[in-house]
Amino acid sequence: MGKQDIRDMPEEWRITATGTPFTGNKTSVRTDDVVMPGGGVARRDYQVHPGSVAVLALDEQDRALVLRQYRHPVRQKLWEIPAGLLDVPGENPLHAAQRELYEEAHVKAGDWRVLTDVYTTPGGCDEAVRIFLARDLAAAEGERFEVAEEEADMELARVPVADLVRGVLAGDLHNNCLAVGVLSLTAARAAGDGALDALRPAEAPWPARPFS
Repeated sequence: MGKQDIRDMPEEWRITATGTPFTGNKTSVRTDDVVMPGGGVARRDYQVHPGSVAVLALDEQDRALVLRQYRHPVRQKLWEIPAGLLDVPGENPLHAAQRELYEEAHVKAGDWRVLTDVYTTPGGCDEAVRIFLARDLAAAEGERFEVAEEEADMELARVPVADLVRGVLAGDLHNNCLAVGVLSLTAARAAGDGALDALRPAEAPWPARPFS
């Protein structure tokens, strides 16, 4: 028996009817009637999302830049890595990530790599997130970006990666991008010296959110 090909593959089942019962500021809800393999039809409701980027930014002391922000749906202040929406369809995710790092932390990075790509909750939302690894950090030039709403209350810290990994495994840290980011970084480093430099380039193709 040959080695099994373990990778996600594109596929789309036939839709007999579709509707958008709710449209919000950034996302919407779609209802599709989907033909199942046995021939029946099942209704699936899901959130339509523009996609996101996140940045695991590491300084020279192996500390990650994290922010604590109130998240109303879960009624908690969560420690997170800088992240944000792809505001424009087809937007280059690297440019979006650089923007978020500047706006949320007033930081720039000299070295960018793709750390991992994930679907956050594929059973109920089509959100795709590209998580970048950013190194060679420096303060950004110019005025700080003026924040508003929940972001006006954000706290900023630099925390050792090992402490974040312990927090994730202990159940103290719950943000998806932070958890996936620091655990992916740990796994990549386990491959040995030079493994981080061998990560995908910052503008690697992203089929989930194609860009120019």
